Amino acid sequence: MDRNELKSLVKLLDDPDQEVFEHIKNKLVSFGPEIITYLEDVWQQSLDVILQERIENIVHKIQFDEVKRELELWILGGAFDLLSGVITINKYQYPDLDEQRIHNQIEDIKRDAWLQLGYDMSPLEKVKVLNHVFFHIHGFSGNTVNHQDPQNSYINLVLESKKGNQISLAIIYSLIAQKLDIPIYGVNLPQHFILAYVDENEAILPGFEAINGVIFYINPFNKGFIFGRKDVDFFLKQLKIEQRDEYYQPCANVEIVKRVLRNLISAYNKLGYLDKVEELEELLQVLESH
Repeated sequence: MDRNELKSLVKLLDDPDQEVFEHIKNKLVSFGPEIITYLEDVWQQSLDVILQERIENIVHKIQFDEVKRELELWILGGAFDLLSGVITINKYQYPDLDEQRIHNQIEDIKRDAWLQLGYDMSPLEKVKVLNHVFFHIHGFSGNTVNHQDPQNSYINLVLESKKGNQISLAIIYSLIAQKLDIPIYGVNLPQHFILAYVDENEAILPGFEAINGVIFYINPFNKGFIFGRKDVDFFLKQLKIEQRDEYYQPCANVEIVKRVLRNLISAYNKLGYLDKVEELEELLQVLESH
């Protein structure tokens, strides 16, 4: 990137001709994230409202393209790291996100749980420890007052406020469990999101019917309530939804991130932020096209 060319292009940003502006905008966007700091400096020094608005527009476009690129790389890399995919979605709204802080907060919860876990504990005992640490010591709970708020879907805010929706709480809970080698994974249930404890070698618990290694389910939105397959049957029957294997088994990380995006699309749609809805649908398309 030529620094003089950058300066010359920025000086033309206040051109009243929309076609000229679009050409300059596309050229600046092509330079990528490395010009954001310079554009922000120009924004601060300017008193021209139109120029500031155009700079904001360009910076947002660069940041959005970067989120899209990171999401594509995550998919192409196999989407093995759920937290990485969730953080990428977070950057849509919070481009200057402190990723290390998120990792540290999750590690803190994991460490508190590790200190209370015993090697000879049963699956139920392990989940009781996780529930105690997650819901009582760290104070996480479902946001029942403002459930549709888009903030419930951003992991950085959920870690700060300790309140989230079904899927954000489930993501954090399962990430902590997996870091502790406890086999708990997300299940993409219609109108809900739950967790499954999966262990092919574990004996079936009294009152629970284990199928395909799932020995019981956990509801993080309800303080880690433990339940069985028959309860899922009843839930689906109430919704008049046909039973399908995918409603009982752990889902792929891509499906979890898709669910986060759909929640955000629904939330912003209700708030009337149609520009955000359009961009989030574009991100969703990235996941659905692979």
